[in-house]
Amino acid sequence: MVSNNKILITGAAGFIGFHLSNFFLANNLKVTGIDCMNEYYDIDLKNSRLAILQRNNDFTFKKIDICDKMSLDKLFEEEKFDIVINLAAQAGVRYSIEQPYKYIDSNLIGFINILEACRSFPVKHLFFASSSSVYGSNKKIPFSVSDQTDSPVSLYAATKKANELMAYSYAHLYNIPMTGLRFFTVYGPWGRPDMAYFSFTKNIVNDEPIKLYNEGKMRRDFTYIDDVVKGIYSLLEHLSQSSFKWNSEEQIKIFNIGNNQPVELIHFVETLQNIIGKKATIEMLPMQDGDVVETYADIDPLKKLTGFSPKTNIQEGLQQFFDWYKMYNKINF
Repeated sequence: MVSNNKILITGAAGFIGFHLSNFFLANNLKVTGIDCMNEYYDIDLKNSRLAILQRNNDFTFKKIDICDKMSLDKLFEEEKFDIVINLAAQAGVRYSIEQPYKYIDSNLIGFINILEACRSFPVKHLFFASSSSVYGSNKKIPFSVSDQTDSPVSLYAATKKANELMAYSYAHLYNIPMTGLRFFTVYGPWGRPDMAYFSFTKNIVNDEPIKLYNEGKMRRDFTYIDDVVKGIYSLLEHLSQSSFKWNSEEQIKIFNIGNNQPVELIHFVETLQNIIGKKATIEMLPMQDGDVVETYADIDPLKKLTGFSPKTNIQEGLQQFFDWYKMYNKINF
């Protein structure tokens, strides 16, 4: 049973961490959440997410940075978690070009601290966030977890690939069951302001131009946040039937969590324009460093194992996002 386990979610005030915590609480699970509450993007948005979670008595929050090994170890020692879901990380492909050391600190040092805590204070299972960016400029479509991922085109991608390798070594050395989650362009209400769909919406509403790189000739496997959360939960439920261990000699498995239906960026913008009811002023630009032309998730392994299937198309997802955007920013449109 999932409900009998103590659950830690790192990055709980972040986009995915907030929604996952909220879903767990709605399903009568108790959650401890930690977050460093950094100012990579609007801290008020993080505080607003956190305020919603803290209305629930089954949610406990502690302001802890996963880079702070002493505080992290103390928490693990005191709480004796069964399930750890590590979503804390420095996000953003383009920002990794400007601030590389932030990625080394959070994504590498922070992650080794998580692994060490899971080793020193044993857990039943560790889930950790990876990314579709590990596929780099992979030409094979759709991206499968069996594909080669040794050619990252950004430091962010390199740190996420490193997380997978670090996890593999700890899983096999110390018999820690683990699951890596390669997320594909997650979007939706309460999302990150640095993501394209968020900035596009803001600029269209405010009559400011939007920038389309590679002249909009890119495709993304946009995955709605509710589908991502249900994908994670489906794995949690599946593993709960086998004491949170994989039914094989493997200690670790990796899964794609995507929509399995990539959308061209131009179509994405057209859909957003129709929902907002305003035309965008578009500035066409060349490809940016660290970007890839297409992402496309093969989700068959997850589907066969758990029955997971994304339900939300781009029209529905963007409508839900814009409804939230208007509410959160108190605008009539």
